[in-house]
Amino acid sequence: MRAHRLLDPLLKLELSLKRRDSKANGVLLISAGGLGDTVLLAVVLPRFLALAQPGEPVTVLLRSDAARMGFVMPPGVRVKAVDFKRLRDIGYRRRIFGELHAAHYRLVIHTDYLRHPDLDEALVEACAAREAVAMEPRPSDKHGERLAANRCLYSRLYASGPPKTDKVVRWSAFADFLTGKHFDPPVVHLGQFESRELLPAATVLFQPFSAVKAKQSPPEVWKLIAARLPHGWQVRLAGHPSDLEKNPEFKALLDLPNVSFEGAPFDRLAALIRGCRMVVSVDTACMHLAVALGAPTLCLASAAYVGEIVPYAAQVTPANMHVLYAPVECQGCLGNCYFPLEDGMYPCVAALDLDTVLGAVDDIIARGC
Repeated sequence: MRAHRLLDPLLKLELSLKRRDSKANGVLLISAGGLGDTVLLAVVLPRFLALAQPGEPVTVLLRSDAARMGFVMPPGVRVKAVDFKRLRDIGYRRRIFGELHAAHYRLVIHTDYLRHPDLDEALVEACAAREAVAMEPRPSDKHGERLAANRCLYSRLYASGPPKTDKVVRWSAFADFLTGKHFDPPVVHLGQFESRELLPAATVLFQPFSAVKAKQSPPEVWKLIAARLPHGWQVRLAGHPSDLEKNPEFKALLDLPNVSFEGAPFDRLAALIRGCRMVVSVDTACMHLAVALGAPTLCLASAAYVGEIVPYAAQVTPANMHVLYAPVECQGCLGNCYFPLEDGMYPCVAALDLDTVLGAVDDIIARGC
């Protein structure tokens, strides 16, 4: 058994002996998802803000890596970053637990369907809030018994539907359950951004990189897309410099006369995206951000997250979003692909039809959306 699990009862006892003089105040929403999940949660977050009392502060707890996207949260919402990789370190765990307990939140809302008893649910317990609510967790062979035992952490649990349910639709229904009011799920859009970078030429943003390399279309596809653009159009190749080190075959794109590298962090990239004529991306955080900001966006997707993430459910998909994927019998595998890779790609990614991709590029350019 891991050391932190053995010591958690002692940490819980230590916290229970600490006096909290102030009256419980504030709403904490916990989200242990990644950068893309943070964008989509921000779209639904106004529904949850209705649960705050007048003048009551609202905080969203994010993984430290996902907190780089914290700027998408509605105005006035605080962001608390927690390094989940360090939560098994006893000293760090004790400090974070102490901070959450001392904050004395009135209401804790766990927004995740996929949960871990030693990480995000341990944070819920550390808060010791008067009220904590969540959805029923995703079924888990590994953690099922402990997740079931943790039901006692919550005063209310919501049965949010089958495992393959669109994230925005699921969150929207959860908010309806908590507020007692029904609204249609929101179309994916973040309307609070006004900043737009003025670019010297018509520009297309490429984001060909994914943390899962098997989701990436090869450089040849991106070269053909760049060649398809009207004369004078420019391409910004978005990513971190380390992306090029991990994917040296993509450096050849920078040899094209209309392509340059763009390494801006997400908070600055947002203004650039709003100034672009089009964004072409794999199904990653940049794609979600571009869609939510209203940029014409073409997603070259795997079939791994069909039914849950990409493509979005029809009722929440904005007109500026265009998703291409190869339908396969095993779609919706959530990345648990049991087939051999084809030239380093998932078979569903390798099956993307190039003529269809280029036709979609032509169509978006012609229509401007």
